[in-house]
Amino acid sequence: MTDPNAASRRPVQAVVLAGGQGSRLRPYTDDRPKPMVEIPGTGTPIIGHQLAWLAEEGVTDVVVSCGHLAEVLQKWLESADLPLSVTTVVETEPLGRGGGLRYAAAHLPHPDRSWYATNGDIWTRFSLRDMADFHAERDAVATLALARPRLPWGAVQTDGFGHITDFIEAPPSTFEINAGVYVFSPEFAAMLPERGDHERTTFPRLAREHRLAGFPIPQGSYWRAIDTAKDLTEAARELAALSGR
Repeated sequence: MTDPNAASRRPVQAVVLAGGQGSRLRPYTDDRPKPMVEIPGTGTPIIGHQLAWLAEEGVTDVVVSCGHLAEVLQKWLESADLPLSVTTVVETEPLGRGGGLRYAAAHLPHPDRSWYATNGDIWTRFSLRDMADFHAERDAVATLALARPRLPWGAVQTDGFGHITDFIEAPPSTFEINAGVYVFSPEFAAMLPERGDHERTTFPRLAREHRLAGFPIPQGSYWRAIDTAKDLTEAARELAALSGR
């Protein structure tokens, strides 16, 4: 049965963690932060795709946590025609992933409401509304999107007698991973460390208390972490394939 109050509980605010140096993406990141690297063929940086997606999913306010070459990102955000309201914050000293997330969350406009968060190097498309409903139905404090990334190698299938029966190019992993997209309840921010990594502290604690949920990204949805130059090339190829459907 559809919950008539689900829409009113869905987040309208989000944090984008955009402070990474992106050393594996050099030389693209020599003069810009990782989220400002453009996806070939689109003319739009990674964060531009993220903000458009968040707006499509009902988000009206975003806090962007900047770090490395923050001024480049801030200048682009100020000049871009964005579909939502964006505030930037810059850590004056390294706080770690958990501390940085807590610092950014303190600048959200609705501290008493749930919020989304996403890593600044993720390019994806799936229903955040469905993920928010999943989060609420399980009464979770935090929900992680889960992805099955494609392996960078081909695989083989064998039968029970050791004969190879098929070759599979870049199959999806059999394991689910943290996809870098989250839904958090209001109380989550206070559980984050002021310094340090929440994935080593807050997340394990919530898991032990059965208050951490995992939302599998639906099959057929697009997800890719942009970590290397090869990822950029693959993303452009996949975009072309999707556009040609």
